[in-house]
Amino acid sequence: MGELLAGCKQAGKALDLETLERIVRENDKQRYRFNADRSKIRANQGHSLSVDVELKEAVPPEALYHGTVQRFLENIQAEGIRKRSRQHVHLSADIRTAVNVGDRRGEAIVLRIDASAMHRDGHRFHLSENGVWLCDVVPWQYVAVLDEDRQEQGERR
Repeated sequence: MGELLAGCKQAGKALDLETLERIVRENDKQRYRFNADRSKIRANQGHSLSVDVELKEAVPPEALYHGTVQRFLENIQAEGIRKRSRQHVHLSADIRTAVNVGDRRGEAIVLRIDASAMHRDGHRFHLSENGVWLCDVVPWQYVAVLDEDRQEQGERR
């Protein structure tokens, strides 16, 4: 832990242990966690960095959701949902989260993923510590675009 705090200070972002603990505890997406003896901190998902976040394979629910925007839809129809520069495709278990993710880039479009069919067909899923479902790719054949009424069930922000 000392190395992390020293590195932060060297980068001009001095933190003390109390502040770091507060960041981990209060992060709205629960992106980080400490190991058992609190000597190390790590991300719950690897994102673009190649990090072993010790994900455990899990059986997904029947449906998962992905928030996007119109400008990406044609590419998704052609290639499926790809991880791009991230380590995994990120999916949510509820529509509301997908709407919020899509809204970050414009007017959200929510895609419903037939996760149970994907799993039956051999696709592997992982569930991160903070509840994000992860997989390597979602082929278009498992995707349905939710209509506006169903997206509204997700309670736009």
